[in-house]
Amino acid sequence: MGKVVERFGFVPIFVGIIASFCLLEANAEVVTNSTKKKSCDLFEGSWIFDNSYPLYNSTACPFIRKEFDCIKFGKPNLEYLKYRWQPKGCVLPRFDGKNFLRRFRGKKIMYIGDSLSLNNFESLLCLLHAAVPNSKFKQEIKKQTVTVTFEDYGVEVILFHSNYLVDIEVQPNVGRVLKLNSMKYGRIWKNADVLIFNTWLWYPRSDSKQPWDFVENNGRISKDMDRVAAFRVGLNTWAKWVDTDVDTKKTKVFFQGVAAMHYHGSEWGEPKVKNCFNETTPVKGSTYPSGLPIPVNIVKQVLRKMSKPVYLLDITKLTQLRKDGHPSIYNGLHGFDCTHWCIGGVPDTWNQILYASLLPNSPKHSM
Repeated sequence: MGKVVERFGFVPIFVGIIASFCLLEANAEVVTNSTKKKSCDLFEGSWIFDNSYPLYNSTACPFIRKEFDCIKFGKPNLEYLKYRWQPKGCVLPRFDGKNFLRRFRGKKIMYIGDSLSLNNFESLLCLLHAAVPNSKFKQEIKKQTVTVTFEDYGVEVILFHSNYLVDIEVQPNVGRVLKLNSMKYGRIWKNADVLIFNTWLWYPRSDSKQPWDFVENNGRISKDMDRVAAFRVGLNTWAKWVDTDVDTKKTKVFFQGVAAMHYHGSEWGEPKVKNCFNETTPVKGSTYPSGLPIPVNIVKQVLRKMSKPVYLLDITKLTQLRKDGHPSIYNGLHGFDCTHWCIGGVPDTWNQILYASLLPNSPKHSM
C-alpha cells in the first residue's frame, strides 16, 4: 500500500459533488477567565477534549473530496473530532460562519497552493455551509481554480492550484521548466480581498509525478538543484511580488505555515510506531519531541524581510501534536496518508485562527 504524499488533480470536487514592517503572527483579541481582554499567541497551546465538538457534521457537507472524507471511508475511532485547540492563557474564538459571511459580504477569499490548501479550502466551505445550510451556493470549476459562491452573501471562496507558487512552463526544445523567478498568476491573485498562500510539499518531491524536467534560476536552466535552496528562491519570488504588487490596505495576506506529517513514530517519542495508522489521541501537552521541519525557519526568514504585512498562520506545532488527525488508510484513494487531514478535523482549527485574526481590532505582534 503506497504512501500518499500529494495528489491534486482538478477533477470536479463537488460531484454527488497567505524590516519596516515585520512578520506578523495571527493573534486575536480573546477573553480570559477573568473576562479581561488581552493579546495571546494562538499557536502555543495544547489539544483539549471537548464534548461540544466537532463544529459541524461532516457527513452533511457537500464539499469534501474522498481523500479527506475519513468518516465515509470507515475511520473507526471518531474521537479525533472531539479535540479543541486551547492556546495558553486565553480562548480561541469559536468560528461563527454567519458572522464571517456578513463581514465578508461581496468579498473574495482565495486559497493558493498545493493539496494542503485544498484541505484548508474545503474545511472553510464546510464551516460556512454548516452555518447557513439552506443558503444557495454555486460552484465553478476551471483548469486551475474552484470557486464556490454563497449567493445570499456574495462571498466567493476560491481555490487556485499552484504547487510551487512560481511558474512551470513548457519551453520548445527544452521541456517543462520550473521557473523560480517567475509568477505570472499574481495578476489574478491580487484581486482577492483575503489571500492564504501555502507551498513546500512538492519542492522536495522527485518521483515520477514531479511536474517539471528542468529548473531555471536567474536565467540559468539546470537539470536540478538543491530542493531546499529552490524553495527559498521560489518563496523570495513570491515575497517580492507581494511587496511590489499587492495593496495590503485592501488585501489581507496570510501564509499558511508548514503542516506536520506523521510517518515516523520516533518523532513523537514512540520509536516502535511506524506511522499515524491506529493513532487515536493527540500528543499530550504542548511540546513535540522532534524539532521543526526544515522549511519552517526559511518561511520566517523570508517573511521577516518583507516590507508589506503578511500574517503567518503558524500551524506547525499544533499539527505536530495531532498524529491522530490524518486519513491514514481511511480515504478514497486506497493509499496511506499521514500528510493530509480528515475533514472535519484539524484544518477547522486553521480556519478558526484565520477567523480570529480577521476580527476587528485583532491585535498583532511582530517577531
